[in-house]
Amino acid sequence: MLGIDDPWIWGVYLLCILSTVLCVSYGIANWNKGEELEKQEIMEEAAWEAQELEMQEKELGM
Repeated sequence: MLGIDDPWIWGVYLLCILSTVLCVSYGIANWNKGEELEKQEIMEEAAWEAQELEMQEKELGM
């Protein structure tokens, strides 16, 4: 078979191909996970920043 007589070498090639398929499928399955959480964190940060500016204005008497 293609000049490779050792079954261990075939096993290594097979495992490399299988691990590649597994990694690609995992990447596709988890492509956009966590996007909703990121949007929520951005909104919380914006609200916190607005509150902080409001507090600074009160302290400075503006």
